[in-house]
Amino acid sequence: MCRWITYLGPPIYLEKLIYEPENSLVRQSLSARRTRVPTNGDGSGIGWYGARDLPGIYRETRPAWNDPNLRSLAHQIQSPLFFAHVRASTGTATSIANCHPFSFQKWMFMHNGQIGGYERVRRPLDALIADHVYNARVGTTDSEAFFYLLFGQNLDTDPVTALAKTVGVVLREMESSKIAEPFRMTAALTDGETLYALRYATDPDPPSLFFSTAGGQLMVVSEPLDAEEGNWTAVENAHILIARQGAAPKVVGFDPRA
Repeated sequence: MCRWITYLGPPIYLEKLIYEPENSLVRQSLSARRTRVPTNGDGSGIGWYGARDLPGIYRETRPAWNDPNLRSLAHQIQSPLFFAHVRASTGTATSIANCHPFSFQKWMFMHNGQIGGYERVRRPLDALIADHVYNARVGTTDSEAFFYLLFGQNLDTDPVTALAKTVGVVLREMESSKIAEPFRMTAALTDGETLYALRYATDPDPPSLFFSTAGGQLMVVSEPLDAEEGNWTAVENAHILIARQGAAPKVVGFDPRA
């Protein structure tokens, strides 16, 4: 399973998130604490918003701990909204196209988890991707497929409903193929203004997800960046966190079967 961090708040340098904390994302790429797969060395990526509407993206197949370009960028790039991700493949190739985050127009997305039995539903799910975004899909992961499925569910007008409908589409295809493996997901989605962070699984073992608002900054993480447990609140299964710059985040229930 992968590890990721998203940040929303006053502009900071990326190194404050992925290098400096005691349990930084780069440290998690070597030795994650809250996952069965402690090493996340199948690539990494960052995304951020600057003066333009479209996000900047950097992705690399080298592990984060061995990427001098990532260290240099993290020292230079300052933003009020960051995504950062380290990847542990669930069976697809290690390639730049399969590294997170993914972006299309103003939207950016990253994911941890797995569509159970994905090899059996990959083709029907690809067929459901809207025509106007299909050619943007260049990788082979379930994560990227899920991202592009969102654009056929009125993502621009109602992102929470788009997420729920897309999870529902995936679950129906899994049921149709009689897949017994669980669907597990934590995901972050943003249009550069509003952040959505989802935790959902069909079994009692969803990937971990926490958030902190210490210091007027919002961080949503796969696992806490320090040992101060009181600074971090777990997002419960079947819940989604919604946040905008300058406003307190809210966490609400999430039901894709409604």
